[in-house]
Amino acid sequence: MTPDDPRWRTFPVLRELHDQWWRARGTGLGRHTRPFSRDWEQLLEAAGLLSADHRADAERDARLLAGAGLLRLTHDRRRPHLLQRVQIPLDAESRLATLFGDPLETEPSGPDPAAIDWEPELAFLRDARQNVALDDFVALNRFLATGGRLRPIVPVKERSIEVLGDEKRLDALLVTAPFRTGRITPSDLRCAPVPEPLGWRRGHRPDGPVLVLENASTWDSYCRWDAAAPRFSALVYGKGLVFIDAVTRLHDLFAEIQGPRPIEYFGDLDPPGIDIPVRASEKAVAAGLPPIQPHLWSYQRLLEAGPGREGAWDGEPVRSESLSWLGPLAPAAHDLFARGLRLAQELVGWETLATHPAPLPAPPCPPHPQHPVDRPFPPPSPS
Repeated sequence: MTPDDPRWRTFPVLRELHDQWWRARGTGLGRHTRPFSRDWEQLLEAAGLLSADHRADAERDARLLAGAGLLRLTHDRRRPHLLQRVQIPLDAESRLATLFGDPLETEPSGPDPAAIDWEPELAFLRDARQNVALDDFVALNRFLATGGRLRPIVPVKERSIEVLGDEKRLDALLVTAPFRTGRITPSDLRCAPVPEPLGWRRGHRPDGPVLVLENASTWDSYCRWDAAAPRFSALVYGKGLVFIDAVTRLHDLFAEIQGPRPIEYFGDLDPPGIDIPVRASEKAVAAGLPPIQPHLWSYQRLLEAGPGREGAWDGEPVRSESLSWLGPLAPAAHDLFARGLRLAQELVGWETLATHPAPLPAPPCPPHPQHPVDRPFPPPSPS
């Protein structure tokens, strides 16, 4: 296979990494100074590559892609045979975008925009130079011109495969300038994004907070913990970055448990791990949901379990607004990140939780979304 062979797209691990990268950086190619990277285990989980055979195939594929220059692999310092992180080198970003057919805003294509009879929703394309994949917008224009405005609202992917022949194409267009600036919207095309459903389990304390866990293993252990000593009204599997888009699904959860509750979050202690709940909280508040608070008791246990068990962190630095979300634990997290380290939430596993059997008090919902951490974390109960 050649370095940019289209068959690279068939590798599940590359498809998942590409999708996460495009969601995070599709609007800023060439503007970043650090490579996009992901934890290897989290990437496998997000891609659904959980069996031994799938993991072996994914590692083989990753090494082939690294040999082609599309990826860079980082190994565990103590166990060099184990993959720890995977990066997309900065100089490979444009290659990856081209490989997957992503619309590059720096490469306009297609006919002269001024010569096209644009529908009113797309008339702005006639009057100004737009660095967009013009052929796609010609197809959208044809949809509008042939009665598209009268069509029912459907999911974005359904409209995308109908009009553009690719179920993911319209999702990619949604991060380009015309959609990003609101000059054209999904509703103009009679479609709407459909957030991924949230996996959750009803808790054993109806008046307790809702707890969101970033990763599946930790979610399972916390469900066991809650069954042993009720703490939470519901436990949600956030599934990493998925939670940012899926957070509005909490409306459905609250309908099931008869009303809103405080929402708390526990994830990996690294810059992406705390950026997820901060971004999700902004979206939640905008949708009329409570702000998302850190489950400080869990983060404190993670910091206590961490010395000597940290992993390396070589991705982008933490945003100040994300760090401040941790409230009283922000200084400790800042020190961890400054040393180029991270902590996986799985360090707070079932054996740790089982030593704290007594229920923790259910905290009140904060009075204002700008003050999500105005109380100390609960002290550990005696075992």
